[in-house]
Amino acid sequence: MNEALAFWVTAPGRGEIKVEALPPAGDGEVVVRTLYSGVSRGTESLVFAGRVPPSEYARMRAPFQAGDFPAPVKYGYASVGVVEQGPADLVGRTVFCLFPHQTRYVVPATALHPLPPDVPPARAVLAANLETAINGLWDALPRIGERIAVVGAGTVGCLVAWLAAGIPGCQVELIDIAPAREAVARALGVPFALPSRATPDADRVIHASGASDGLVTALALAGTEATVVELSWYGDREVRLPLGGPFHARRLTLRSSQVGSLPPAEQPRWTYRRRMALALSLLADERLDALISGESAFADLPATLPALVTGDALCHRIRYD
Repeated sequence: MNEALAFWVTAPGRGEIKVEALPPAGDGEVVVRTLYSGVSRGTESLVFAGRVPPSEYARMRAPFQAGDFPAPVKYGYASVGVVEQGPADLVGRTVFCLFPHQTRYVVPATALHPLPPDVPPARAVLAANLETAINGLWDALPRIGERIAVVGAGTVGCLVAWLAAGIPGCQVELIDIAPAREAVARALGVPFALPSRATPDADRVIHASGASDGLVTALALAGTEATVVELSWYGDREVRLPLGGPFHARRLTLRSSQVGSLPPAEQPRWTYRRRMALALSLLADERLDALISGESAFADLPATLPALVTGDALCHRIRYD
């Protein structure tokens, strides 16, 4: 009961499961037994590959990260579990926590987010990605009836398109180079297009492919005076953009979005906790199960993660038996 198993990136491209001592829970702390955790190909793949630039070491730290970049480091932010010990109103409850991949852990009770009763634990691993999508739409500032292009049908891109499709009158198109993503888009109720067939002259473009070619596509789809919101993070990779063509003539705006900061317009009223509560409540939609592209056991994570980094997975779920 006072030990746990945790996944560590021990060197770029390599990881292993280690035994850790579990500290006793103090006042205001809880012990959580993990049910599921989630692996998203975005940030975690860059961390696993050792591609976090030194300038971002401090900003990229996860809330309960152990170790330092590039390695050894214990990294992750999508854990769902059951409270085994702590305040009476939390014991037995299923919760979400921004914790790495680990069988059991001790955290302050304030770090937990109880799941709504209509959200199954297996789907709740999407909560952190959905927070990113919410923040991205806040930064994009979409209006009723706009044409919205979402470039990149990864987990975050799919979530952005799904959210945007709920805005009255908006014509949303999810764009990706992989034809297989059309089935996911269809499950979410969102129109899909390959880049060559995407609808031009969008009022709002949100890019989430993680590839510079995708950002080039996003700029090409933007109409005059449109805003392109960049949700991708490239780590230490350089991005080259064609800013000499219609970029200036169309007076385009390229804007970054990052989940670590609330948009200025929301800061007077919103907190990180309120944003997470919103994300969890939205996960009641069973259509979002289409974004779980696979599941494997925690014990297999050292062998599973390298394949996820190089493959085309969406959110991969880790099961703790």
